[in-house]
Amino acid sequence: MPGKVIAEAIRHFSLTIREDTTPLTPEECGAMLHQYDAILPTLGDPFAAGVFAKNHAPRCRLLANFGVGYNHIDVAAAKAAGVIVTNTPGAVTDATADIALTLMLMTARRAGEGERMLRAGAWQGWHPTQMLGAHMSGKSLGIIGMGRIGKAIAKRAHYGFGMPVRFYNRSPVANPGVPAEQVAFDEALAADFVVIAVPGGPATRHLIDADALEKMPLHAFLINIARGDIVDEAALIAALDAGIIAGAGLDVYEHEPKVAAGLIARENVTLLPHLGTAALEVREAMGLMAVDNLLAFFEGKPLPNVV
Repeated sequence: MPGKVIAEAIRHFSLTIREDTTPLTPEECGAMLHQYDAILPTLGDPFAAGVFAKNHAPRCRLLANFGVGYNHIDVAAAKAAGVIVTNTPGAVTDATADIALTLMLMTARRAGEGERMLRAGAWQGWHPTQMLGAHMSGKSLGIIGMGRIGKAIAKRAHYGFGMPVRFYNRSPVANPGVPAEQVAFDEALAADFVVIAVPGGPATRHLIDADALEKMPLHAFLINIARGDIVDEAALIAALDAGIIAGAGLDVYEHEPKVAAGLIARENVTLLPHLGTAALEVREAMGLMAVDNLLAFFEGKPLPNVV
């Protein structure tokens, strides 16, 4: 955790700080449920149903998740075991939306490919047809999932780049925040740029499959800043190989941190190492929000961000 978060937490709690940055194993998750009154898990720590099934009557009463997404936690199983789950919504919105625009621009304008060429010493100077990409201004944007992050992406794209916005959302959205049209799933996929901004979990796993990719225009770009398994990566690689879409920009991966060789090999795919919230002030805000949830719980107050 950032130092500011540790400093605040240590004012109130006796801390055990795990220095290893890799995800917990299921066995470690189970052991921690019996060792601590509360746990502050991060993305990838697998508090799955099986962990709770093997660890009855846990000491832990609260999982104060560091992040808005909690698909690595089986909330129903946690609740059945008497463990409350909280998250950190709001703090991540703008930073994640910024990364979506970063990926859109980098992929359309071939920025990653161009930097690799330059660093390799292969640039021979400017000429009129060198590395021609796609212009983003004025192109259509389809957003899959119009929550906080989807709305923030729409605002940047519409007001910053003049992009007409249409979106798919499972429930009606009364105020998308910009001039935008709520449409069916297939119609949202028919845009020039498609950005995935739905929550992860069983309901959205492989939402973007071969059939969905077939519905995108040949010149379209797919951007994923949500959760990796929302996109069927095998289907995405096949679609890229067949020229079914023009390219993709990804900040998350189906088997993270492993990235498929078929994605790494392609120049028309921009790959970022899950940078969505990677700004110090954002990570500090996330951590402090998690600490606020911890404090409220142990002081018997209403939880600010219960899942």
